[in-house]
Amino acid sequence: MTGEVTAGASSVLCGSGDHFGSIGLDFGTTNSVAAVVGSDGTVETAQFIHQGLSEPVCRSAMSFFSTGGASLVEIGPWAVDRYLADPMDCRFLQSFKTFAASASFTSTAIHGRPWRYEDLMAAFIEKMLEKGEPSLAKNSGRLVIGRPVTYAGHAPDATIAEARYLSALSQCGFNDVHFVYEPVAAAFYFAQRLEHDATVLVADFGGGTSDFSIVRFSFGKDGFRGIPLARTGVGLAGDRFDYRIIDHVISPLLGKGSRYKSFDKMLDIPIHYFANFAAWHQLAIMKAGPTIRELHKLAKASESPDQLEKLITVIENDLGYPLYKAVSETKLALSHSAEARLSFHSDGINIEADVEREAFERWIEPDLQRIDQAVALALEEAELSVGDIDRVFLTGGTSFVPAVRARFAHFGEEKLETGDQLVSIAAGLALIGQQKNIQHWTVREV
Repeated sequence: MTGEVTAGASSVLCGSGDHFGSIGLDFGTTNSVAAVVGSDGTVETAQFIHQGLSEPVCRSAMSFFSTGGASLVEIGPWAVDRYLADPMDCRFLQSFKTFAASASFTSTAIHGRPWRYEDLMAAFIEKMLEKGEPSLAKNSGRLVIGRPVTYAGHAPDATIAEARYLSALSQCGFNDVHFVYEPVAAAFYFAQRLEHDATVLVADFGGGTSDFSIVRFSFGKDGFRGIPLARTGVGLAGDRFDYRIIDHVISPLLGKGSRYKSFDKMLDIPIHYFANFAAWHQLAIMKAGPTIRELHKLAKASESPDQLEKLITVIENDLGYPLYKAVSETKLALSHSAEARLSFHSDGINIEADVEREAFERWIEPDLQRIDQAVALALEEAELSVGDIDRVFLTGGTSFVPAVRARFAHFGEEKLETGDQLVSIAAGLALIGQQKNIQHWTVREV
C-alpha cells in the first residue's frame, strides 16, 4: 500500500531531530491524550484539571446543550457533568471515533443543525487542546496524530477517516499534519528505555481497536535506530469487552430472549435491538423515532412487557452513560478479583448481578482468538518466530485485563512489560514529530 511503513524500510535515526516543537495527539475511542515536545526536547503530557484532580487523559465525550438561545458544546468530564445535571436537555455523545471510517455516517442533527463527523471531531479537539494545561489551542505547528491499523466498525474505509481527520484538524488551524500507526508510536516511546539492540512487539489495546507493531531497534555511535517490520490490527478492544457483559448480564433483564405475539404466533423479539443496545455508539441512533415506536409496539405484544419498557426507559432517558459506567467499573474490578458486583439503579431500573471472571473470559474468548490471529499475522509479515521477539510492550487500558496479558505469556513472562498505558502513544507521536526523516514513520506524507 502506498506510503505505508513496511518491512525493509530504511532505518530511522531516533532522537536526532531538530527540537522545533511538535504535538502528538492520541484521539481515542474512550480517552484522548495530547503531548508536546518543547524547545529543550522533553515531552510534556497535557493535564486536564477537573474538580481539583489532574489527569493526563480527556474522556472522548461531548455534550450539546442550549443556554440563552445559544447552542453550546462541552467535552470530557465537563460534558459528563453537564449531562448528569440535566440529561433531558442535553445531547450526549461518546465513542464517536467509531464512526470515523464509516461511509454510511454523513451527519447527525443536533439542535436543528447538521453536524458532519469532521465538525464533531474539530469541536472536540479544539476544546481539548484549549482545556489542557499547558494549553495547546494556539499552537499551529507540526501535529502528529495516531490512527489505528484497522478502524472499528463495519467495512471501515481508512481513506474516509483520514480525509475527515485532515478536515477537522484544518478547522483547528493545523496544516502540517502527519499520520502514524498507534502501535508504531507506542513502540517509539517504549524504545526510549532500551539499552541494547532489541526486536520489540507492541500490543496497543484501545477502546475500539487492538493494534500490533513489530520494530527492530539497534544502537550505533549516533544513537539507536528503528526499522518497522510489521503492523496488524483488529477492530475490537475494550468497548467490545463491555459489549459482552451487557449482552450476557443486562440485555436478558431488558427483554432479550423474550417473545411477542403476532397473528396468533409467538415470535422472538428481534435480536438486532439488543445488538445495537449493547454497542455504546449506537444508543443515540436508537433514540430516533422509528426505533422507539417499534419497541413500544413490541412491548404491547410481548410476554414480558415490563422488561421491554425498561429498555425503552434506558434509551429515552439517556441512561446509557451511567449504565456503561457501571459495566466498565465491573470489568475493571474483574482485573483484580475473581468476581465483581454489577450494580445499576436509576429511573425505576434496578440491576444487581454477580459477574465471575471465569464467565467473562468465556464471553470474550472469540475476541481473544481474533487478537491471537492478528499477532500471528504480524509475526508472519515480519518473517519472525515467537523466539525472535526480545521484548513485548503491552499498552492501552485493556492491557490490564488478565486474560489479555495471558495471551502473550508464550513469549515469556520475563519479556512482558507495561507502563504509561494511557499516555505512551501520545508521547511517542510527539517524539516522532521531532524526526528529520519523519516520513519513515508516517502512514503517508500529507
